Amino acid sequence: MEQAEELFRTFGCVRKVYNMALDARSRAWTDESRRISYAETSAMLTEWKKTEALAYLTEVSSVPLQQTLRHLHSAFTNFFAKRAQYPRFKSKKKTRAAAEYTKSAFKWRDGRLTLAKMRAPLDVRWSRPLPDGAEPSTVTVSCDAAGRWFVSLLVEDTTVRPLPADNSAVGIDVGISSLVTLSTGEKVANPKCERRDSARLAVAQRDLARKEKGSKNQAKARVKVAKIHARIADRRRDFLHKLSTRLVQENQLVVIEDLSVHNLLGNRTLARSISDASWTELRSMLEYKCAWYGRELVAIDRFFPSSKTCSTCGLIRDELLLSVREWACEGCGTWHDRDHNAAQNILAAGQAVSACGADVRPQRSSSGRAVGDEAGKTMARAVGVPAPKRRGDVKRRTPGTRWPSRRGSTRSRAARG
Repeated sequence: MEQAEELFRTFGCVRKVYNMALDARSRAWTDESRRISYAETSAMLTEWKKTEALAYLTEVSSVPLQQTLRHLHSAFTNFFAKRAQYPRFKSKKKTRAAAEYTKSAFKWRDGRLTLAKMRAPLDVRWSRPLPDGAEPSTVTVSCDAAGRWFVSLLVEDTTVRPLPADNSAVGIDVGISSLVTLSTGEKVANPKCERRDSARLAVAQRDLARKEKGSKNQAKARVKVAKIHARIADRRRDFLHKLSTRLVQENQLVVIEDLSVHNLLGNRTLARSISDASWTELRSMLEYKCAWYGRELVAIDRFFPSSKTCSTCGLIRDELLLSVREWACEGCGTWHDRDHNAAQNILAAGQAVSACGADVRPQRSSSGRAVGDEAGKTMARAVGVPAPKRRGDVKRRTPGTRWPSRRGSTRSRAARG
C-alpha cells in the first residue's frame, strides 16, 4: 500500500511537470516564436521546486521528472520533423499513468527491484526471467485504467539472433472475415475479440452511464468497463503476436500493403470491424520482428489494384465491388478467390521490387526495403500491364483551362478492393 501511494504520487508529479513544460514551450512559441530546449525546461523544473506551491515535487525521485522532460523534447522533435502530431497535455483519467527510472534511480540485485525513495523492493510477479547476464538499463512502472500494475525492464537480449536465410516468401492480404489471407492459399480466421465480449461490455457501459458523476460507484463501474477492454486487448495482442511470429520465422520475404487504416475508419459500416482487426498493430509487429530475425519486409503501394488484377494474365478489371468474393477473369477465364488472388499479386509485386533492388523513399519506416509506389510500378512492368496512377501523377493546369471535376473520384481502399 505504501509503495502504491508513492508511485501514484510520482505519476501525478510526472504529469504535472509534463503539462507545465508543454504549456511553457507552447507559450514561448506563440508569443515569441522561440523554441525552448530540454536544458531550459530542466532549469525551469529547478525553479518550480523552489516555489511553495510546487514544493511537493521534491518529495519524489527527480529522475522520472527529468525523463518526462526528455520525452516531451522528443515529442517536439518528432513534430517539427513531421513524424508526429503536436504534443497533447496529459490527462489524469485518459492518459496511462507511468514513470520511467534510469539506472541511477533503481537497484537490481538477485532478481529484486528497488526504486528510488522506497525502502523495500517491489513485489513483482515476473512474466518471464531475464536473459542470462542481462542488466536492465531502464525501468518503467505503469498502471492502466483497469488498476493493473506493470513493470517493464529494458535489457539487451542476446538470445534474439537472425534466422538462417532461405528462399521462402509470402504475400499477405488483410481482411475482416479472414484476418489475413496468404499467397499460399491459407486463410487465418479473424478472432473478433471485441465481438465476443460485446454483450458484457454493453451491460457494463449501461451500468456506468446510470451512476452519479463523481461518485465512488461511478469509479467502480469505470474500472469494470476498463477490465473488459483490457481483456479484449490482451486476447487480440496475444493472437497477433503468435501470428506475426509464425509468418516471420517461416518466410524470408514478407510482403504487405501500405494501407491507410486511418482513412478506412471513415467508413461507418466497417469502422468497428477494422478497429477490432487491428491491422496497424499487426504491421508494427511484422516490422520489428523482421528486423530482429533478419527478414525482409516490403510494403507495396496502397493504390496498387491487387484485388482487381488477374494473377494469371495480368488483366485489370474496371470495377470490383466489395461484395464480390469470387470472380472469373475475362481474359484467361481463371476463377479467382478475391483474397487469395490479391495475396498472390501482392507477393509478385514484392518479389519484383526485391529482385530489382528498387530504392525509393518509403512511405513509412520498415525493417527491409519498405517501398512505396515503385512496388506497384515494378509489378505492372513485370506482368505487362499499365502501372496504376499515383496521386502525384497529375499534369499541370494549362493557363485558361479549368481543373477537371473530382466529384465522386475519392473511394476507400475497401470499395476499390
